[in-house]
Amino acid sequence: MAGVIEAVGASVPGWQTGNRVCALLSGGGYAEKVNVHQKMLLRLPDAWDFARGTAVPEVWLTAFVNLFLEGNLQTGETVLLHAGASGVGTAAIQLAKSIGARVFVTSSQERKLARCRALGADLAINYKEQDFLQALLAATNGEGVDLILDPVGGAYLDRNARALRPFGRLINIGLLGGGKGEMNVALLLRKRLRIIGSTLRSRPLTEKIEITRQFQAQFWPKLLSGEMQPIIDTEFPIQEAQAAHEYVAQNRNIGKVILTVRD
Repeated sequence: MAGVIEAVGASVPGWQTGNRVCALLSGGGYAEKVNVHQKMLLRLPDAWDFARGTAVPEVWLTAFVNLFLEGNLQTGETVLLHAGASGVGTAAIQLAKSIGARVFVTSSQERKLARCRALGADLAINYKEQDFLQALLAATNGEGVDLILDPVGGAYLDRNARALRPFGRLINIGLLGGGKGEMNVALLLRKRLRIIGSTLRSRPLTEKIEITRQFQAQFWPKLLSGEMQPIIDTEFPIQEAQAAHEYVAQNRNIGKVILTVRD
């Protein structure tokens, strides 16, 4: 969410009514008013509108926690981002490139692949036209990648495992391809792989506060400076929420779809 502080608790320091802010929510964002813990707030610069602020917290914190806190991505490593043109994907491309990682993405349309390349992707694979595993192995001389960020789930499990190099990490953040999959478990042993399941929404508040704090310290300044950009596809008025959900379900968006509650 993004908006203006209307009221501040008596024991809350550092914030006052009228401050423009954005924040990650556990839910309830389809509303004119929300309750937010003070330590979850990020201060919006005057030059940012609320749509831009809204486009940051959920997707950028999701990309941040999974690339770095769960996946331990390092400079010089290679990461594969499935759904590279999504909100999380477009954030993850920029975050990974900012530390000097090599970035591969998959997507389903050339216009989406082109946008990923413009954001810094080193290899963009159309998964409808090529087997992403074969394309990835060809690009890495058969070695594979260090980290995979995957919202697909079961349908990609085996190919993801085969795409990882020794000590590789697979971070599953969604189940768009189903919750069940098969893989050769010997790969886990032989390559000493790690498979990590991760969500952001269900984490306790203390974890979300710490994630927000670390993101704010490491990457928020790069967003404020314009070095990195939140990617917004479309804005819908809240009265057209169903149309917005259908738009996303049709896989039409590049980056975030925003609901505006007020003009």
